[in-house]
Amino acid sequence: MASRQQIVIIGGGTAGITVAARILKAIKTADVTIIEPAKKHYYQSFWTLAGAGMMKKEATVKNEAPYIPKKVNWVKDYATDIDPDNNSVSLKNGSNVSYDYLIVAPGIQLDWDKVKGLKETMGKNGVGSNYSYETVGYTWKALQNFKGGNAIFTNPLGQVKCGGAPQKIMYLSERYIAKNGLKDKSNVIGAFAGTIMLGVPEINKVLNKIVAERNIDMRFYHNLVEVRGNEKLAIFDVRDPQTGEHIKQEEIEFNLLHVTPPQSSPDFIKNTKIAVADGPHKGYVEVDSKTMQHPKYKNVFSLGDASALPTAKTAAAIRKQAPVLVQNLKDVVEGKEPSKAYKGYSACAIITQPKKVVFAEFLYGNKYKPTFPMDQAKERFDMYLMKRYMLPFMYWNFMLKGLA
Repeated sequence: MASRQQIVIIGGGTAGITVAARILKAIKTADVTIIEPAKKHYYQSFWTLAGAGMMKKEATVKNEAPYIPKKVNWVKDYATDIDPDNNSVSLKNGSNVSYDYLIVAPGIQLDWDKVKGLKETMGKNGVGSNYSYETVGYTWKALQNFKGGNAIFTNPLGQVKCGGAPQKIMYLSERYIAKNGLKDKSNVIGAFAGTIMLGVPEINKVLNKIVAERNIDMRFYHNLVEVRGNEKLAIFDVRDPQTGEHIKQEEIEFNLLHVTPPQSSPDFIKNTKIAVADGPHKGYVEVDSKTMQHPKYKNVFSLGDASALPTAKTAAAIRKQAPVLVQNLKDVVEGKEPSKAYKGYSACAIITQPKKVVFAEFLYGNKYKPTFPMDQAKERFDMYLMKRYMLPFMYWNFMLKGLA
């Protein structure tokens, strides 16, 4: 009988659980361990709806335990270091876990501290965020309390979970403001550090039309660096559109401020030998963009938000990454070269108003790649039904079980 393969997965979120379930089906000699301290599992795609008052945040969370595959050894602790030369993962409790093969999928880190004053004012003074379970409830409360003035929605430099999410709450809030007769005395501002609404040209065209029709004041090259909650001031570093160089700081008064925090690879990964040393993906797990295998440490793989894959960080991306990674891992376990290639697929269901969605699907290079036989580059009710009902059903009942 073949020896058991010690496969360790760091992270029990979408990527970790999906891959674990698929490994157990594909590699019969696998002895799988998941390192994950969390007791709860969140369907983060619904936080936009919760923040806009379209559902309760409690509907986005379930217990973690039922979704950890039964044959998996669950280590309920934090990973604190990775030593790829000795095939070892260090834990917060001081112990180590050895592996034959390692899959790194701990998700992305929210860097609240990178915006001065943000943590101190979050959840009060009209400042909320849909980017955590703890803060999403206040987004809705702040929107309900809004009576006019500036409603600002930020998007930071660098990659974030679901690049479309910072503007989803902006669209829904604008519709709420208009519905409640506040539009004439309100200014909805999108203060984004980036240069365009979305990198996919076909979708970007649609979103540009929406912000123009709704008189949303888009201010690109604006990166939030400080919040003075008591003064109701948001301070931005502003870059020159031509050179990209910093030209000034701008203070904008707000009555409502939704913040998308800066995000990065988890700290414990950044200084390890498996991390990208420099460039736009610095600190993320270095991988081949097609095979998801580390270029130096061939027994190390990564997927999801912590990986340096040059695509959007979404559950939809993980759904396509997982089967490719598992097949390539199986190939390596069997002494072969990886045989499958990930093409960079990702997707974002951009809810632009209650019950309307523009569904963006794309490959590497922001190449538009729609799946369905209809025009997805427009606001659609059927795409909303898919986002609200079909996708979460598939997520909980099929994807996390390695079946979709």
